Amino acid sequence: MSSKNLLEANRKVGKVRIGDFALESGQVITDAELAYEITGNTKGPVLLLCHALTGNQHAYGSEKEPGWWRGLIGPEGYIDTNLFHVITFNVIGGCSGSTGPAEVNPETGKPYHKTFPFITVRDMVRAQRQALDVLGVPRLFAVLGGSLGGMQAMEWSVQYPYFMEKVFIFAATPFLNDYGVGFNRMAIHAIVNDPVYRSGRRVEGERLVGLEIARMAGLLTYRQPKLFNDRFQREIREKDVEGKPYFQVDSYLNYQGEKLTKRFDVDSYLTLLYAMNAYDIGDKLGGWKRAASQIQAEVHAFGYEGDLLYPPEVIEAFVKHTRYGTYYSIETDFGHDGFLVEFDKWGPYVKNALTQERRLQYGTY
Repeated sequence: MSSKNLLEANRKVGKVRIGDFALESGQVITDAELAYEITGNTKGPVLLLCHALTGNQHAYGSEKEPGWWRGLIGPEGYIDTNLFHVITFNVIGGCSGSTGPAEVNPETGKPYHKTFPFITVRDMVRAQRQALDVLGVPRLFAVLGGSLGGMQAMEWSVQYPYFMEKVFIFAATPFLNDYGVGFNRMAIHAIVNDPVYRSGRRVEGERLVGLEIARMAGLLTYRQPKLFNDRFQREIREKDVEGKPYFQVDSYLNYQGEKLTKRFDVDSYLTLLYAMNAYDIGDKLGGWKRAASQIQAEVHAFGYEGDLLYPPEVIEAFVKHTRYGTYYSIETDFGHDGFLVEFDKWGPYVKNALTQERRLQYGTY
């Protein structure tokens, strides 16, 4: 059996119950559970991977449905599954099997939908910590995540400073800036004012145009303008009888919007947007600079050129306030989405940092 086929055979997916879970807000989620994917060397050091907004626990995935970091993970890969035991959870509040808005509330016997409580990134991390306890994982070697996943990785490093050796933060800052909050507000506004959403109906196949618009707005922030301009070049797909043009970029955005509504729960989308907007690593810790200075793990933070949501210069400033930090500047046309593509550009840095033993005071690449 090839190493890839062996890895497929060793891949495990399931759910872990963490019991009644108290949120930062004081509310309690009854009988909470997290869905997970586990792969790699079960006797190796444990890596925890944290997913982004519309991600899930399937970081590696399968041959039929490759995961969102498939290009990074594998035998002799940048995250080498011959060496490491790799765990990924679907966040609490998500919609891929973990307790979230689409799941049934045990108290009512009906799905939570709009009644699902406000959660924070800190809640996500605490839930993962409890899930690791249930799975019998006493310590992590490293936590890795991008975007919302990077916020989780960052939060891991401040909430449990001695629980891991290294933390890898991709395209994430200690807080979401006002530009990002503004785009998320646009998305939230589109969703909550959608007539179908407001009605509370859940009819299979019925379009949620508000969520489609939210996805379109998000996509325009995830990648650099140059990428859109180079790809579409104002190409017109068709014109109506009056001559109004329908551009290829129109078609792309419409397709992506409709695609998301078929795979992602709208209330999960709102739940996670609110969590992103509220995140501040320095909350209750004396500010983000002080919080960064208290991190005990080795920090490896990656900034992607042209990232509109998580500016590289803010990521670099964060790293400078850590004790053992290295900042990596990645050239890319993909902007924020750089952490999901072009693995050959930045994957070698990850592999090297995972295998090196020495701690650097501060460095930059």
